[in-house]
Amino acid sequence: MNPPKLHKHRSRVVTDGPSRAAHRAFLHATGLDEEDLGKSFVAIIGTIGDNTPCSQSIGPQADHARLGVAEGGGVPVAMSTVSVSDGTSMNHAGMRMSLPSRELIADSIELAMRGHAYDGLVAFGGCDKTLPAAMMAMLRLNVPSVFVYGGSMLPGITPEGREQSVLTAIEGTGRHQTGEITRAELQAIERNCATTVGSCPGQFTANTMAMVGETLGLSFLGSATLPAVYSERLALARRAGRRVMQILADGGPLPRELVTRRSLENACAAVAATGGSTNAALHLPAIAHEAGIRFTFDDVAAVFARTPLIGDLSPGGRFLARDLHFVGGVPVVLRELLAAGCLHGDCLTLTGQTLAQALQGGPRADGRVVRAHDAPILPTGGLVVLKGNLCPDGALLKVAGLKSLRFDGRARVFETEEDCYRAVAARAYQPGEVLVIRNEGPRGGPGMREMLSVTAAIYGQGMGEQVALLTDGRFSGATRGMCIGYASPEAAAGGPIALVRDGDRITVDAVAGSLELHVGADELAARRARWSPFDRGRLAGALEKYARLVGPTHEGAVTHAGAAEWPYEAPEADDERAGAAAGRGVAP
Repeated sequence: MNPPKLHKHRSRVVTDGPSRAAHRAFLHATGLDEEDLGKSFVAIIGTIGDNTPCSQSIGPQADHARLGVAEGGGVPVAMSTVSVSDGTSMNHAGMRMSLPSRELIADSIELAMRGHAYDGLVAFGGCDKTLPAAMMAMLRLNVPSVFVYGGSMLPGITPEGREQSVLTAIEGTGRHQTGEITRAELQAIERNCATTVGSCPGQFTANTMAMVGETLGLSFLGSATLPAVYSERLALARRAGRRVMQILADGGPLPRELVTRRSLENACAAVAATGGSTNAALHLPAIAHEAGIRFTFDDVAAVFARTPLIGDLSPGGRFLARDLHFVGGVPVVLRELLAAGCLHGDCLTLTGQTLAQALQGGPRADGRVVRAHDAPILPTGGLVVLKGNLCPDGALLKVAGLKSLRFDGRARVFETEEDCYRAVAARAYQPGEVLVIRNEGPRGGPGMREMLSVTAAIYGQGMGEQVALLTDGRFSGATRGMCIGYASPEAAAGGPIALVRDGDRITVDAVAGSLELHVGADELAARRARWSPFDRGRLAGALEKYARLVGPTHEGAVTHAGAAEWPYEAPEADDERAGAAAGRGVAP
């Protein structure tokens, strides 16, 4: 049985019937004529803006998506939504706005789509939270949709010919703090490490989530690693516009047909195989939640444990997204994983083919950027979910690039990120310590800040594996070193991390997947009896609303019940207008 056609399946409630005269008047005022009113309406929504290079590449691409929708016979309706740059919000209170912006972006796309009854969507994202936000909106709405990533920047080049990225500048701060480089050398790095528009070029959060979108089937295969400045992205955007129109005509595949438990496991495998961002383990449960699928750290852990690390990608490895593009892009990784039995080949792609069909005849691993599945860098993935009495619901550690997978040390507790950063900047910490930053979870922060400035300073000071860092906050995809984050339950929810004291012994074992606090149960019970939540002071505005609504980290830090439904509304009958449209050859 063929799926129903979706031409104007939503927008008729706006355009049809005598009672919609005022609606049509508004639409005529936007430049539409009678023929246009008989076409499908497709929203093109992106985080276009000058606040970050990640968003600056989106405008021209979104404009070409408009052309693609028009070529396919639809009416493109372009608009923008907000974004928060992780690059300039880190290491100050602004970072509390980053994760909440994921919900705001998803909500804003939903409100615009449902408020105007658009038939389809082309969604663009560039910076870290904008990608999962757009995908979450696509799943929530479940209308014909395509996601397009804005692309990553090209690396900077030093006068000596060495490649560098924003990570070089972040870790350069730590090198400057130790006296390894001068202020002038640090300034030279910052002027030359990021020289084009686009997102950070390593396998950080943006590129990781672009890979996720491609693997889930929400984006075209081969699109994630295409650099932002390549003109091919304009053709890709036009193709996205045309594809939405084809999905409307064919009746599918819709986002919830693409995102299933099996495709989510595929996405987890792609992340693990490339040493991707730990943030993916936060965003994948949130995307699944929109489709009504419960997908937690436990599900993520099972896939991570059975997936080999085959991508030698920064920050744990040597190569950037552009290098992966040169050897064939994400399909190279997926084809190796399929050959290893680590993927479900029957999952659908955006074109309607199965993943196995779409990968046939594609390039194989080059042996440098991507290893063959039977000659991996590590036998298990580049990320590990840890569990134990210190994090009963899980915590995350990126093991790609680590020399040792075990750490045993004494706790040094900080109630906020700022407290820890001051100690690290002053080098007032010792090898063998476990630096514990708490009260930075989704509710306790609120907003679950990234700790990149702290972790990068530690790494830049040459202490990346001589100390461990544990937090209920997040890490950047650029983080490397013995850094354990996303500890759940968080301190604000009374999680065990709230009970840790200076000098407590903590053991991290990435091989066993464990994180243990060596304090007896009676002592922990006594501490809990005396515990009171950390007081952040009065909240108001967006953070107050977020703190009231946000759920636990291991379930994606989501803010609504999930599996939203968009009920159909029957359009008003308009036989006279439908007859006129048919006379002009316009589909009724």
